Amino acid sequence: MYYRIATSFGLVLLTAAASAGDLPTRVGACVVTTIESVETRLVDSSTNTPMPGSGSAVRFANGGYQVSYDTVPAIEQSRKGDRVRMCFISTPLNCPPGDDRGKIYYSTNLRTRKSWKLPNAEHSCGGA
Repeated sequence: MYYRIATSFGLVLLTAAASAGDLPTRVGACVVTTIESVETRLVDSSTNTPMPGSGSAVRFANGGYQVSYDTVPAIEQSRKGDRVRMCFISTPLNCPPGDDRGKIYYSTNLRTRKSWKLPNAEHSCGGA
């Protein structure tokens, strides 16, 4: 899989404009949003309860989502309403039309100062 990547992460943080609201759509762009919910990767469909140990997931007020098969301490320490700086750092190339999976965001919780880098889906575009 080929990716377009922001080449100098430090430069991205210094030059990207922070604006509230929308999900960043250009590699290198950053926005400030809030956490809508901190979740586990999987939910038991019969009881609609989180499945501990299945990984971490986080939803943002701007419609963003990040997920990991691993439990991510920085996400687990976050709370609904926390402000987060979210930077779009890479996207897979040659994806089928309409398949937006595999975009990677670097997020920093502005309350805890903890960061994580995760994709917006469990699989990249064209995958399972």
